[in-house]
Amino acid sequence: MFAATSNIELPRLERGGCLYQKLDLPEALSRDEQLKARSPSLLNVLTEIPRTLLDMGALCLSSPLLASMPRGDGHPVMVLPGFMAGDQSTALLRGYLKQLGYAPMGWELGRNSGRFEIIHHILIERFLEAVDSCDDKITLIGQSLGGVYARELARFFPDKVRQVITLGSPFGVLNGTAANPLVRRLFEIQSGLSIEKMREAIYEMDPHKTPPVPLTAIYSKGDGVVNWRVCKEAFEDFETDNIEVYGAHCGMGFNAAIYYIIADRLAQPRNDWKKFERCKLGKSGSALLNGVEPGHESATVR
Repeated sequence: MFAATSNIELPRLERGGCLYQKLDLPEALSRDEQLKARSPSLLNVLTEIPRTLLDMGALCLSSPLLASMPRGDGHPVMVLPGFMAGDQSTALLRGYLKQLGYAPMGWELGRNSGRFEIIHHILIERFLEAVDSCDDKITLIGQSLGGVYARELARFFPDKVRQVITLGSPFGVLNGTAANPLVRRLFEIQSGLSIEKMREAIYEMDPHKTPPVPLTAIYSKGDGVVNWRVCKEAFEDFETDNIEVYGAHCGMGFNAAIYYIIADRLAQPRNDWKKFERCKLGKSGSALLNGVEPGHESATVR
């Protein structure tokens, strides 16, 4: 549908007025890297599907609260699906965003096979086409592998992206062991690449190099597909926020807490992005969101 764009020159990345260089990590992080290399817990893996169904049920019950969220300003939002999924998997979320008054769109590239040319050529072409048609900055929301792509697009074209929201996206993966073995094998078959090679192939990918745009990384310690630790930004600053929720990996496209957070993030005024205020949910939303403050652990499965 879209021609290859190997002649597109990707811009140099800057943040805060200077070239955003790779960070030298302290040796103290070696223990953290070992934890990131673990596969999801067996309990999370075995309960992934039942918990996804519970997420769907909770979304229906939460409709009145979600319908009360602030109306949107009409800006465009592109939603990128996860591995082996297509636009059908994000239809419900896009329908909700349209109801709020935004202009959501799918990626229109069929099933996400994880192949190398998606992020290097095809998706870039699709994204630039969308920017030209909208004549406005686009918010990117990506589920799982789609969030990895969204994050990379924001690093390539920060002047065309309003903000990025990732849902259980393993952009911090250090090696293939951080994923469910079955998913890892399926990825290798479909993409033709190992997870390690995929990570190396993406242009200058570095989990410690965040895009120079506002970014919200949503993750769950109950993730049964990827290690939740690789779904967080390694370092937070004034434009970066890690938010933990309860739920399954496959259920993140139907998670009421995530819908609430997305609606809140999108409603912020242009050029006035602030971190999510967990206390704003109050009693009415206490059942939706795990209100863990940054730097604190929860009792969820690790």
